[in-house]
Amino acid sequence: MKKIYYHGTCTTCERIIKELGLKNKGFTFRDIKASNTTPAELEEMKEKAGSYEALFSRVAIKYKALKVKPTKESEYKKLILEECTYLKRPVIFIGKEIFIGNSPKNVAAAKAAL
Repeated sequence: MKKIYYHGTCTTCERIIKELGLKNKGFTFRDIKASNTTPAELEEMKEKAGSYEALFSRVAIKYKALKVKPTKESEYKKLILEECTYLKRPVIFIGKEIFIGNSPKNVAAAKAAL
């Protein structure tokens, strides 16, 4: 499986897609800004990531504005399903591996997996 979940207006996502050359490698692209992540998609990500918390972005502007921060898996799941900015991105599936986020280490690992 080759799939990427990205935010359509995120320049960081665009840069990573270009850097990894994903457009020419048979990937399925899923813009989470165009339509929120579905429960089934999120469940698939969680199975690979191990938790909803691992998929949750704490650098999102909306996260900083939250009065009550999530502490339970169910709360992370609910927020990600409600608002696309809470999903750490991009989320890249390459075969049986998942790569979450835009850290240089994560991007390098995704590049090595290609």
